[in-house]
Amino acid sequence: MEKNPKTALLGVGLMGRPMSENLAAGQVPLTVWNRSSGKCDGLPDIGVEVAKSASDAVRGVAVVISMVADGVASRALAETCLETLAPGAVWIDMSSTKPSDARDIAALLATRGIAFLDAPVSGGTKGAEAGTLAIMAGGDADTFEQAKPILSHMGRPVLVGPVGAGQLAKLANQAIVACTIGAVAEATLLLTQGGADAAAVRDALSGGFADSVILQQHGTRMSEGNFVPGGLSRLQVKDLINVADEAESLSLRLPVTEQILLRFKRYVDDMDGGERDHAGLYEELKDLNGLSS
Repeated sequence: MEKNPKTALLGVGLMGRPMSENLAAGQVPLTVWNRSSGKCDGLPDIGVEVAKSASDAVRGVAVVISMVADGVASRALAETCLETLAPGAVWIDMSSTKPSDARDIAALLATRGIAFLDAPVSGGTKGAEAGTLAIMAGGDADTFEQAKPILSHMGRPVLVGPVGAGQLAKLANQAIVACTIGAVAEATLLLTQGGADAAAVRDALSGGFADSVILQQHGTRMSEGNFVPGGLSRLQVKDLINVADEAESLSLRLPVTEQILLRFKRYVDDMDGGERDHAGLYEELKDLNGLSS
């Protein structure tokens, strides 16, 4: 496969839009499709073709990237596009789904001779914009090497195992993210209510064992009350439910993750926080403590 093969990207949302822009900046011949076509506005100005349907977008391309909400949407796209895919193409699902979804989609595509990688990402919209996403890929090593040049336009791809392993890695990532958001929220509230300067404390902790991107970025969001979404809380709930399902299938208990899921569900279901950033768990914590937002 050539370095910049003809590529289609399906799903131009919060993450898909900057991913498309980075692919275009890397001189990748790109066609995109999105269910709401307005989200593709402006992309033709940077050389990106906009297709009227998903099946048209994938016709004749060597690489397909899907970036949609969940496994149901990913599988539906694969089924829709199956007949127009070129044999020998590679489908990369960068959505966050379940490992079983990845294996099912891979099996479906194999009936048409289409190779598959599940390659979910971490880094949020900032990472997507900067082209620095952590990309966790599951699949065949040869397929990964074919896809690596394309993935490298969007971030740092690492092969973590066979098909499904990418999604398993993303579930582990989401458990770490969610639990760390909970810890940062509690620390921020403790500092604020105790009279310390939370921003100064974050600076003091920089480079220490407690430091993290979540502490610095989401801690700042919490202090400023800025919950404009980079990562939607409703999608955090979806991912944590998938973590819980996977743990159950392995006969595991993950008590910290179970508790943080209940907290996020309360924020989404009872406090209308689904469309707010997942750092908004800080609002749920303040509510638990009887403090106004």
